Amino acid sequence: MNPILSVKGLKKSYGAIQAVRGVSFEVMPGEIFGVIGPNGSGKTTMFNSMLGQITPDEGQIFLNGKEITHLNPQQLSMQGVGRTFQTLQVFGNMTVRDNLIVAAQEHRGTMMQRLFAPSDSGLGGRADELIDLFNIAHVKHKPAGALSYGQQKLVDIAMAFMSEPALVLLDEPCAGVNPRLVSGIARMLKELNQRRQGSFVVIEHNMDFVMDLCHRILVMVEGEVMMVGTPAEVRANKQVLDAYLGS
Repeated sequence: MNPILSVKGLKKSYGAIQAVRGVSFEVMPGEIFGVIGPNGSGKTTMFNSMLGQITPDEGQIFLNGKEITHLNPQQLSMQGVGRTFQTLQVFGNMTVRDNLIVAAQEHRGTMMQRLFAPSDSGLGGRADELIDLFNIAHVKHKPAGALSYGQQKLVDIAMAFMSEPALVLLDEPCAGVNPRLVSGIARMLKELNQRRQGSFVVIEHNMDFVMDLCHRILVMVEGEVMMVGTPAEVRANKQVLDAYLGS
């Protein structure tokens, strides 16, 4: 089985600071792959390179064998990459349902084309399916900006799946979310993974969430890969405990 995502020798420096130092890893089809590390470990810089927000100094990124290293976020979307960011990306004045529909239109054209496209564009059924899965049907006709932060987070995550991407990059999906909602997000992501065999890469500080959700986890320290392993292997690694978990 060939990897859906391959990262090879990724490097990024800011002046004398080497944020990412030759990071390499692969994500397999249908895998939920976690990325963890202490603050300053380089995981955000690496993730932003994968999201097309910054250009690495060295290294290559491949999606299904095709190089995507220098593609911008719009081009990545058109190649079948969904994503969320640390900050919410919802349209506050639009309804929840219309937010999801606009998200599916994103890979089809420009922002202006998306905003002035027909309200449904044949995507209503898909939007309703995700709205039900994420338990936000009771607010689907409300403006997204009127929802609680946790509800907006669910909308934001659901939007990443609207175009049925081959790969979804989730940047801190639990950040700022009520702890009671965290397990719900994990359950929803597991269900999506099982339904569609999609591949996810998740960067997250909530260790319980990562350990529960991910099949394998990459641990970064000082810009380098310390290890890649299953949650059980990560828990059992003394170097990880010392460097990240503080045990």
